[in-house]
Amino acid sequence: MNCRLSRTPTTSGLDMNSKILEWKSLLFVLGLLVAVMSMPVYSQESAYPNQRRMMVEEQIMSRGVTDPGVVKAMGEVPRHAFVPDPLRDRSYIDGPLAIGSGQTISQPYIVALMTSLLELDGSEKILEIGTGSGYQAAVLSRLAREVYTIEIREELGEKAETTLTDLGYDNVHVRIGDGYQGWPEEAPFDGIMVTAAPGEIPEPLIGQLKQGAKLVIPVGDFFQDLLVLTKTDDGVERREIIPVRFVPMIGEIENQKSQKP
Repeated sequence: MNCRLSRTPTTSGLDMNSKILEWKSLLFVLGLLVAVMSMPVYSQESAYPNQRRMMVEEQIMSRGVTDPGVVKAMGEVPRHAFVPDPLRDRSYIDGPLAIGSGQTISQPYIVALMTSLLELDGSEKILEIGTGSGYQAAVLSRLAREVYTIEIREELGEKAETTLTDLGYDNVHVRIGDGYQGWPEEAPFDGIMVTAAPGEIPEPLIGQLKQGAKLVIPVGDFFQDLLVLTKTDDGVERREIIPVRFVPMIGEIENQKSQKP
């Protein structure tokens, strides 16, 4: 008579199977954790390049600023790095933003337009009056040989200099002071840009232009016009571009105005 023996798992066998299942579960969970940690994490920082590209295409090129050098510079300079932290998610909007001390970083289109009006080829020494956040100086630095920029507000000038240095814009030179008299020891300049509006054109800046060079400047009190002044052998040619709205230029320009009858 044949007998078939059956075996029932012992308690120790069940314990062993249970432990194996526990280890497999643990390994599975660890594998999922590693996979999740390896996945790219979305951040606002990763969105900036795309936002900058859209800014260039939709705000600048679509409005007629197509100079290749200007387009390239606007696409490369990280505007968000010049914007205060609470406003960084708005860095690439179509408008100005507050940077403190009652000042603003200009609308991207205006930065591009004013830069293009200087018609730079990369060999120039440029003077900027009104450093602000340092963003305009950074854009100019990608298109000119040297940029000299003056900021009357010490706290803004120091912060801008730190930002520009940290980002490697080593051809930008920052001075804290009144820009009305320009930067005489570095004159003459191949172009001058003013990013605050005086009521009238500061004569010392005209004097610091090379022959054939341009001064790009907003002029006016409440109503302002963006002007391009070109120094010629016969004097100064004046061209009106568009109406604009800039913060007023302060300092000696105010004293000059008050002394006039």
